[in-house]
Amino acid sequence: MASPALLDLGEVLRPHGLDAAIVSPGVPMPTVDAAAAAMGCPPERIFKSIVFQAADGRCVLVIACGHRRVEVGRVQELTGLSKLRLAPPDVVLAVTGYPAGGTPPVGHREPIPVIVDVHVAAQEWGWAGGGRLERLLKIAPADIVRIGGARVAEVTASS
Repeated sequence: MASPALLDLGEVLRPHGLDAAIVSPGVPMPTVDAAAAAMGCPPERIFKSIVFQAADGRCVLVIACGHRRVEVGRVQELTGLSKLRLAPPDVVLAVTGYPAGGTPPVGHREPIPVIVDVHVAAQEWGWAGGGRLERLLKIAPADIVRIGGARVAEVTASS
C-alpha cells in the first residue's frame, strides 16, 4: 500500500487567516534543543506535537513545550483512551498528513482530539512542527485551540 501524500501546511492553514509563519532555518532540528538553537529561543518556546495511539487504534495529539514530559496516564484519564503509546510514524502520517518530527499542531488530514498543555497555553506564541522535518511554524496557542478545537489541560511534568 502506498504512503499517503504529505499535506501542504501553508495551503491547509490559508483559509483560517492565521497570523502564523512557516520557516526553514536551514539546519537539522531533530530535538527541542536543536530547534531552540536554530530559532534563538528558549526550549520552552518549542511546541512538540506528539501523537499517541490507543489499543483500539484511535489517536490523540498532545501539544507540549520544551523539555516537559507528557504524563500518559493523565492523557488517558482525560480522553478515556486506554493503553496509549507513541503512534508509529506510518500512523502519524496517515492520521495527520505530516511526518513524525514535523507534525504541526493544527491542519490535520483527519479530525483528531487535541490536548494543549497548560504550559503551552500560557505562552503568547511558540515554534511548532511546520509540516516537514526542516520547517517550523510560528503560532499562537490560542490559534491551536481555536482551529483544532483543542482542550487545554495540565498533562506534563518537568523532565
